[in-house]
Amino acid sequence: MRVTVNQLLKKKKKGEKITMLTSYDSLFTKLIDKNEIDMILVGDSLGMVVQGNENTLGVTIDEIIYHTKIVVRNSSYPFIVADMPFMSYQTNSYDAVKNAGRIIKESGANAVKIEGGVEFSETIKALVRASIPVVGHIGLLPQSINQLGKFKVQGKTEKKHNKIIEDAKKLESAGAFMIVLEAIPYELAKEITQTVSIPTIGIGAGNATDGQVLVIYDLLGGDSSFNPKFLKKYLNLEKLVSDAISEYKKDVENSSFPAMENTFFKTKSKEEIISLYS
Repeated sequence: MRVTVNQLLKKKKKGEKITMLTSYDSLFTKLIDKNEIDMILVGDSLGMVVQGNENTLGVTIDEIIYHTKIVVRNSSYPFIVADMPFMSYQTNSYDAVKNAGRIIKESGANAVKIEGGVEFSETIKALVRASIPVVGHIGLLPQSINQLGKFKVQGKTEKKHNKIIEDAKKLESAGAFMIVLEAIPYELAKEITQTVSIPTIGIGAGNATDGQVLVIYDLLGGDSSFNPKFLKKYLNLEKLVSDAISEYKKDVENSSFPAMENTFFKTKSKEEIISLYS
């Protein structure tokens, strides 16, 4: 059975950490599912790590639905959260409910995630009234990159610190059942986690949060040029895959692949096969 909202809330009360990873395809989803990670986020990060775009702004609702369907179909354990892409909820609450409802109905996601604080509290209330579970997201907001100018730590000044605290409280009162805290100081993340009764999930927010999330390709070391301070790479996937491709290329060029054991023959005689390949 899939993890539920109530199970996630109970984890916070018990002081048990919540694990979350992003996923966008069947291969990694099956591996995440096998290892019983609590939650999968089908993030608009796919715009960068899958599509190779500069930011997340170009991701569409159809693309989120497409990738979320794959994740839902290939998993049975994690709670599935789908990102609401840029301009799918910012206009008004009606559009937000309509678009979130479409994502839930067509993809099978268990919840949606939206970026922003106080300014989107009424939107969250509308989504919750429509029986759509909502994960909030405050701190660094990737969909606001054109305002921010670059990805950087948020909440360093007293004014911004207090604003993010206010955002967290407002999201909780609006009905969000969880909040992602991205790129904020440890002290701020700890204060929020101790202040709100709903789980907090950190990315670049230290280990005082109720759980953590990472992009699957980042965790695996898929890009040697991407090395933010908050990231721990558990594998050097870039090197492993590059080495395998290079070896394949050499094997094809020197005719050592496909070998005898990789080839179909009309004859069943081992001697004849050996003579053909000699």
